[in-house]
Amino acid sequence: MKRSLPKKLTAIAVAISLLSAGCSSPAKSVYTDTSAQDDRMYYAMTTPYGAYPETINYTLGKMTSVNNSNMPEGDTYTDNAYTRYIKSMINVQNVDVFEAQDTQYNTNVSMAVSMGTLPDIMMVSSQDDLQRLVEADMIEDLTESYNNCLSSRIKAMYNSYGDSLKDTITFDGKIMALPETNITDGPNLVWLRKDWIDKLGMSEPRTIDDVVNIITAFIEKDPGNNGVDENGKSNTIGLVVDTELTGECGYSSEFLLDIIFACFNAYPKQWIQGSDGNIVYGSVTQEAKNALSYIRQLYSEGVIDNDFLLRTTTNICELIENGRCGSFFGPWWAPNNPLANAVSINPDADWQPYLIQTSDDGSTSYHSQNPCYKYVVVRKGYEHPEIAAKIISVMFDSVRYDSNDSQEFANYYQLNIEPTARPISINVDYNNALSICYEKIDKALAGESDPDELELLEKSFYDACNSYIQNTGGTYIVSRKHGRDSTLGRKGATSTQWAAYMSRITACRLLNEGDIRVVDSKYFKTTDTMKTRWWRLKEKEKEAYLKIICGAEDISYFDTFAAEWSEQGGETITNEVREDIGR
Repeated sequence: MKRSLPKKLTAIAVAISLLSAGCSSPAKSVYTDTSAQDDRMYYAMTTPYGAYPETINYTLGKMTSVNNSNMPEGDTYTDNAYTRYIKSMINVQNVDVFEAQDTQYNTNVSMAVSMGTLPDIMMVSSQDDLQRLVEADMIEDLTESYNNCLSSRIKAMYNSYGDSLKDTITFDGKIMALPETNITDGPNLVWLRKDWIDKLGMSEPRTIDDVVNIITAFIEKDPGNNGVDENGKSNTIGLVVDTELTGECGYSSEFLLDIIFACFNAYPKQWIQGSDGNIVYGSVTQEAKNALSYIRQLYSEGVIDNDFLLRTTTNICELIENGRCGSFFGPWWAPNNPLANAVSINPDADWQPYLIQTSDDGSTSYHSQNPCYKYVVVRKGYEHPEIAAKIISVMFDSVRYDSNDSQEFANYYQLNIEPTARPISINVDYNNALSICYEKIDKALAGESDPDELELLEKSFYDACNSYIQNTGGTYIVSRKHGRDSTLGRKGATSTQWAAYMSRITACRLLNEGDIRVVDSKYFKTTDTMKTRWWRLKEKEKEAYLKIICGAEDISYFDTFAAEWSEQGGETITNEVREDIGR
């Protein structure tokens, strides 16, 4: 449904339309019978950066994080660097009707939906939730807002994902939400205690077998001096694993086993092209069965943490921070969380990333990811639905590219303030933003470009990385092929400086220079049958996988699970997916 402008503003719009059709005179010339207040209001409602003549307070459902999102003392979710900048630019202010994290946030959203009391703006965490809101006619059509109030750079960011991103927010030709973007993070790396590897005299890993041998040695030879329990069992934990096992949206999650599955050409939870050319669900393939058999063996041998079913993310992080675990799979940003705390507690802990090959030819394969799994929506009937688009333009265009002199944002970036500090807890960037950032910082550190020409975000990371190099007394090593900064250590550097360098240089270098191949995930939308049956099938899948891995069921149970999955809606859904994408 299109929003309605106030009568005066509508008159202005009509006048502008007539004028533009007949001559090239500036639009301002038609504002003859309206007040300056109306002029400013119309400009604000139809442009990315036009400021409202009076402060617009909007209610917000706010997703938060632990530790106040690492914001400096005194900053709040309604008064911080982001909210202050947004107010100075466009004169809007969030009034949070609820603030919650993780599952509690989703619970609050569900309660608001069920009671019909949506805040003016909120974020939903799945396409299913977005579709329910559209079908219930509870949210605004944002087509005009998208076209008028997103900056050209934000539109270019969205367009860098091709049609797949815009498809997720378009219903019957209408744009019903503004999406977060999942930048291409590349495959997960394996993060290992290199000081333990060196102590044992072992070589750095290249294959999954190498990784298994190293973890086995960590447990049996105890380079971390963790000792044994009262039963003589090693207190050193093997590979820590999240019970989700693999990433549904992509690889940008910690403690998952996607790389091991990829070694068997298996891609669970993804709609991929099978060997016969047809689209198949990756969780029910023979390749997935083969991978599960191998993972089951690792569990039985203790290579995988035998208590992983009982662990929370907090428990896992504590094991890493306390030196009881020396291995996990994680993305390039793992140094920020949990490793920054780990090296702060133990400066001698030398955590290093390694890119593991999944094929005999030395390459590493990973599946492409859903371009979006968070959506910003606006309450149906809200007077200023364009505010959401304007805030996104300010946060991810103006803040990034026009605030280079802002020391406050420079401090935010250097302190790794979490994205949840933003009023709308999302991120919007180019699909290849990670490689763009790495290459610019790399050139600046190598003396090949002027660091003062970097935009604020990149300059902040450069400063942190450069401080790390200076405080270690090392020299920046330029490598264009599998380089490692072996001369650098913690020494006098802070854990924050270490995390910035390890994530933005060391890890990103591996991804930038590695032989990496992408397996295309073909489908991210929701079919008709998915609406009623998908959640049950997902629960069945998770239960079957965990039972097989932990030995509650034999590997032959996989065939039973696959057959039941198909009978209980999987076959119908597969046919719907194939029909929807035309193959």
